[in-house]
Amino acid sequence: MRLMGLDVGSKTVGVAISDPLGFTAQGLEIIPINEAKEEFGFERLGELVKHYKVEKFVVGLPKNMNNTSGPRVEASQAYGEKIADLFGIPVDYQDERLTTVQAERMLVEQADISRGKRKKVIDKLAAQLILQNYLDRMF
Repeated sequence: MRLMGLDVGSKTVGVAISDPLGFTAQGLEIIPINEAKEEFGFERLGELVKHYKVEKFVVGLPKNMNNTSGPRVEASQAYGEKIADLFGIPVDYQDERLTTVQAERMLVEQADISRGKRKKVIDKLAAQLILQNYLDRMF
């Protein structure tokens, strides 16, 4: 069963995919979007869904540290509802608190990558961490 993890922001969506058995997550790419103009990258997402035969989406929920929900949680849930309707694939949600911080730390410590280059891969790595945390919790 292939799952796709999504780190939804206002300008990008980080995308990760599980292996066919659902044990590990790999970062795929970052889809540029423009939330303000209602451009959500659904065409590219659809291509990836078809190519990988995705059976479930896992969307990160950026909750506040005190476990409350803010506007970004609502935006992520709205995105999840749109893709569920559009693709007819179930959506589950994964708490993503600190995944971007964790991804940033991993890139700084392990890769010694410049800030500009980190910015280009951070959302993809965050999506990978969201999906891997979900897989670890579920399986």
